[in-house]
Amino acid sequence: MDPVVDAVGTETRVVLVDDDALVRMGLQAMLDGVSGIQVVGEAADGSEVPAAVAAHRPDVVLMDLRMKRIDGITATRELRARGETPAVIVLTTFNDDDLIEQSIRAGAVGYLLKHAPPDDIVRAIRAAHAGESLLSPEIARRVLTLIAGTAEATGTADAIATARARLRHLSTRELQVAKAVADGKSNAEIATALAITVPTVKGYVGTIFTKTDAENRVQLALIVNAAGL
Repeated sequence: MDPVVDAVGTETRVVLVDDDALVRMGLQAMLDGVSGIQVVGEAADGSEVPAAVAAHRPDVVLMDLRMKRIDGITATRELRARGETPAVIVLTTFNDDDLIEQSIRAGAVGYLLKHAPPDDIVRAIRAAHAGESLLSPEIARRVLTLIAGTAEATGTADAIATARARLRHLSTRELQVAKAVADGKSNAEIATALAITVPTVKGYVGTIFTKTDAENRVQLALIVNAAGL
């Protein structure tokens, strides 16, 4: 069967990272039947991620957290430090606030638990390739609590000033988009609300990330909420 082009216009290339060969085999088997998604490589440890990304140039990396040599958070952080561009989705058994926060701050755009339904994993891959985020429902609730807690905990004058300083170079339209992202709206929803195209929204979001030094939409939400906007 010929691969079917997905919603973002090209086939989504995926690398699987997990120290359990059975998990990798299961994910491979599941994704093999999904149109528009192709598993192009695997890695059994975070230490193998740079070579796998260099060899296969994936759009998305499904990243386990606990591995023997280099963990998934460190591997994600190192990808960002190298300037590598694949979107990282954490896929783990660990439903832990500290790991969720560390993963997001390292640059992961999604965080799913391994018992997530296959459809959720597929949606997360497609969302990541489209420049958006998707979290397991239970993780999304935790992230909202984290965002609210961060805003409350950092609500000092200095913290507010620091967050606002990261936003001060945004244009009026960029600030509108940033606030919409912080509200959890998708690119399509933002486009409808602001009467602009989805590609235009994606362009704004990329510029906002650069200007605020945010790695992903959840990090941007943390900044916006800490600024009290």
